[in-house]
Amino acid sequence: MDIWERMYEKAKEQYHPEDVSPFVYAHHVVCALEAENGEIYSGFCIESCSGVLNLCAERVAALNMHVNSGQTKIKRLIAFRDSAPYGGGSGMPCGACREFLYQLNEENEDMEIMLDYEKRETVTLKELMPNWWGHERFAEAKRD
Repeated sequence: MDIWERMYEKAKEQYHPEDVSPFVYAHHVVCALEAENGEIYSGFCIESCSGVLNLCAERVAALNMHVNSGQTKIKRLIAFRDSAPYGGGSGMPCGACREFLYQLNEENEDMEIMLDYEKRETVTLKELMPNWWGHERFAEAKRD
C-alpha cells in the first residue's frame, strides 16, 4: 500500500454525509494530509446556513495536524467527495484553503496535491498559486 492509498483510506473513514442539525451539514468532503514527519491527519467539511462559519476539509485536516503535533509543513494532500480525485479539478482545494496552506508554512508550496488518484498525478501548491503575494512577509519574519 503506497502513501496515497493510505491517505485515501484514512480520509475515506471520515466520509459519511450527515445533517448534524437543521442548519449544519458535515462529512461530505474529506481530506487527509501527510505532515513533514510522515504522520497522516484527516478532516471533513462542515457547512452551515451562515457561510462564514463553514470549514473545508483541508483546513480542518491542517488544523488537526497543528493542534495535535505543532507541525505546519505538509508533504502531501488528498481531498474528495464520494470518490477519489479523477482529474478535471475534482479534489482541488478552494482558494481560501490554498491561501491558508501557504500562510501556514511557506514551504507548503512544494506539497503535492492529488489531481488524479488512479494515475497518481499531482500538482504543487506553487503551481496552483504562482507569484504568491506572501513571500516578502516570510522573508521579513526570517530577518527579525
